[in-house]
Amino acid sequence: MSADVRTRILTATLELIGERGIGSLTNRIVAKAANVSLGTLTYHFASQEQLLGEALQAFVDEELDRLSVIAAQLEGATLSVDEALAHARDAIETRPSRHAQTAQLELYLHATRNEGLREAAARCYAAYDRVAAAALKAIGVPDAERVAPLLTGLVDGLELRRLATDDPRIDFAAALTTFVKALGSSPTP
Repeated sequence: MSADVRTRILTATLELIGERGIGSLTNRIVAKAANVSLGTLTYHFASQEQLLGEALQAFVDEELDRLSVIAAQLEGATLSVDEALAHARDAIETRPSRHAQTAQLELYLHATRNEGLREAAARCYAAYDRVAAAALKAIGVPDAERVAPLLTGLVDGLELRRLATDDPRIDFAAALTTFVKALGSSPTP
């Protein structure tokens, strides 16, 4: 029962962060959303920093599981650009809800100010980079490990832009295709 209560609280916290932002998060709001008493919430989480840290960690653990499956499918494979883009589209489109995506970005931003959250954020980014490097290697991109953070940064930037502007015209597949094709061209002096 106790693990179920903690999970409900963490899930509610992520949803609320995505819906309202970290600044408007209160223990009362979280307790109500998780359908627990205020005392139960404070029994499980002594501080809001602990709650935020564990919410980010819960998100990261789920993402690591999901991304490990994708990376395992890609590592050692040889793919066409279209096949790699299909994998990328699947990975991006099976991400959590809009509120969860917004919460993820909010928690990453919060990690810039909170040293305790940085390790979890770094682990998540490392998993994204692993998937990107595996996909880039599968299509024959040289220096895939060096290029992977650029690709994950592009995806994060596009996702932030899409969420901030609510612009459905932002096409990840088209952006990724442009990026991957540019990797194959020679740089101009």
